[in-house]
Amino acid sequence: MPAIFQVLDLAMATSNVKLLGRNGCPFVNRAQMALNLKSIDHEFIEEDPFTKSELLLKANPIGKKVPVLFHAETPISESLLIVQYIDEAWPNGLSILPSDPYERATTRFWAAYVDEKWFPLTAEYRKAQGEEAKAAVRDKVIEGTLLLEEAFIKCSKGKSFFGGDRIGYLDIVLGSLLGWLKVEEILTSAKIFDETKVPKLVAWTKRFCADKAVKDFIPESEKLAEGFKKFEMLKAASNSN
Repeated sequence: MPAIFQVLDLAMATSNVKLLGRNGCPFVNRAQMALNLKSIDHEFIEEDPFTKSELLLKANPIGKKVPVLFHAETPISESLLIVQYIDEAWPNGLSILPSDPYERATTRFWAAYVDEKWFPLTAEYRKAQGEEAKAAVRDKVIEGTLLLEEAFIKCSKGKSFFGGDRIGYLDIVLGSLLGWLKVEEILTSAKIFDETKVPKLVAWTKRFCADKAVKDFIPESEKLAEGFKKFEMLKAASNSN
């Protein structure tokens, strides 16, 4: 196909892309990072954090959560699936997921581990009551962080990112959480990525946050922390009424 028609096809494919989300949400940030890596123009629709819109409930009636990606009016939900969809729907340019089947499966395994096992522990630590309970959860967080250090060493193969020379799927999955991980550190005064324990990961966080393709989608932790405190106060006030 002549290059001019390839450009026209890409323009048509990206002309009807919308992202329903909420500023500061790390799962929405994932979708934004993937869209930016693929150079896909899109409309961002801001969702009210306190009221679920009719659009959200219609587009994602099961989860009732953002993000939701609309491609040609068809909704796709769940951040991990959205990133995978973006990579497959727009195969031109850089690939987000590895092409090798084993590496692809390994990347998806660790992405699921981050979302389902490790990241929830950080909130569990913040909510834990008493030193003994906190210590037990802290040990689990540290154990998981060490596993992620090993995963980085294996996946990166001595290069800058989980994806190798450039940001890939697992980079987006873990990197989108960095702003909120810093918030957890602010709220709990506990170090999550300790350079003495996970030096490779700490170095990776600095490279990731400095990369021009994603740095604009990593919220400022101090603002997130203030916003979180206000949100918790409003939620508590709402529950008491």
